[in-house]
Amino acid sequence: MDALLESLLNFWESTGIYKLINSVEAQWWQTLFMLGIVCVLAYLAIVKGFEPLLLLPIAIGMLLTNLPGGELFHENYFMTSDPIDYVEILRHGGLLDILYIGVKTGVYPCLIFIGIGAMTDFTPLISNPKSLLIGAGAQFGVFVAFAGALLSGAFTPEQAASIGIIGGADGPTAITVAKTLSPELLGAIAIAAYSYMALIPMIQPPLMRLMTTEKERKIKMTALRQISKTEKIIFPIMVTIVVALIVPDALVLIGCLMLGNLLNVCGVTDRLSKTAQNELMNIVTIFLGISVGATATAKSFLKADTLLIIGLGLVAFMISTFGGLLTAKIMNKLSGGKINPLIGSAGVSAVPMAARVAQVEGQKADPSNFLLMHAMGPNVAGVIGSAVAAGVLLARFA
Repeated sequence: MDALLESLLNFWESTGIYKLINSVEAQWWQTLFMLGIVCVLAYLAIVKGFEPLLLLPIAIGMLLTNLPGGELFHENYFMTSDPIDYVEILRHGGLLDILYIGVKTGVYPCLIFIGIGAMTDFTPLISNPKSLLIGAGAQFGVFVAFAGALLSGAFTPEQAASIGIIGGADGPTAITVAKTLSPELLGAIAIAAYSYMALIPMIQPPLMRLMTTEKERKIKMTALRQISKTEKIIFPIMVTIVVALIVPDALVLIGCLMLGNLLNVCGVTDRLSKTAQNELMNIVTIFLGISVGATATAKSFLKADTLLIIGLGLVAFMISTFGGLLTAKIMNKLSGGKINPLIGSAGVSAVPMAARVAQVEGQKADPSNFLLMHAMGPNVAGVIGSAVAAGVLLARFA
């Protein structure tokens, strides 16, 4: 009888319910609150269709790391000032510990950028190089949010830099900066970045209407010039060289982005291009989402700082949108009214959603107005701009 009771007691102490009640890492209500956040993210991904390819894996990563007793992710392996013992992780770490190595070493974001490059058409940017100015103007929010986070006194300069990059509206770039400068904030920063990317159709239109007049929104832009294959091939090579000479810390992201694009445009590596766009992109997206979600434990996520990060991220994104619109308005004045300022909102690097929002707003003003390809120029310029901004911050604080 005693042996039976002991067996039952041992079984009870091994259950998730017991560990939920007696956890030293998080109180039971904190764990349940995190599971509630998981449900919200899953709802947004599945029902609302907001960035489902990444929000859903992030939600599952949060679920796995917050369920008691799973021991799939151990923050103490990574959130330390000591050198990371990768041998110990491979020997004794959980599944998410092993997958997270790809985030910590920066492998996943770079592979994602190869896929993005293979799927991105730089033709509108090559045809209209002035779009680079809009992409640069749309990075203004990054540095404003950085300054705001720093002046709040709640964050170190490294943490402030990681928060500011949310304004670039580029998930892999935000992850690259956060994993290097402030890994303890990675979960909150990644969730904020991808959430605001998903909410672009809700956040940007009011700002676009506020910053432009109806007359400006009706402006029709002339067709872009045709681009030769030679120009398409030279562009990624030249961009890589120029970025390496000016901001070497941005080379890893820009180099991977341009590699993917070169695979697509050169005409002799179709198989590699399709692999980068599909199999590679899909596999790495799963690993990246689950790994990033795993960092959002109750202990690290449920802090007042998290709300401040989300708020500052929203400010960064809104100011970046303002910066792009303002730059486009100035260019419109200088061009004699030939540029529709709506394309400025696409200067954030959420490709191609931001460009589609500009197209929708333009057609609301005039159904015969087609701005998509014109907006794609600033949109892909924003991808380059956010990577360069990340390089500047990494060069200063890494």
